Amino acid sequence: MFKVTITKSFSAAHVLKEIGGKCEELHGHNFRVEVTVSSKKLNDENIIIDFRVLKGWTAEILEDLDHKYLNDLPQFKGVNPSSEIVAKHIFDRLSRKAKSSKIKVDEVTVWESDNARVAYSGAKT
Repeated sequence: MFKVTITKSFSAAHVLKEIGGKCEELHGHNFRVEVTVSSKKLNDENIIIDFRVLKGWTAEILEDLDHKYLNDLPQFKGVNPSSEIVAKHIFDRLSRKAKSSKIKVDEVTVWESDNARVAYSGAKT
């Protein structure tokens, strides 16, 4: 199995309701996002995917989140826009893009800080 990982970042604010503590107040993060994709086979160029393509897909998704108040975005309507939910959102959107390239999105990790991260790897079938 071959794997490729890229890292991108974005900044955003959110409020996490009903969890207690300071996170119930408006606050923001400089989020770091790691995306790992895999394939059993290499393409005709002997790569899984061009890093630029994967970075481009990820940047397109993160552009919708960057410098935004996540609670106001339609994709997070009715849910706490936690890092877990953000990771799932990115994973799902990337998975749709990757399907045509016959690669699998293995995992999306979202870092809120240097010492706090979450990861989402999709529903197990």
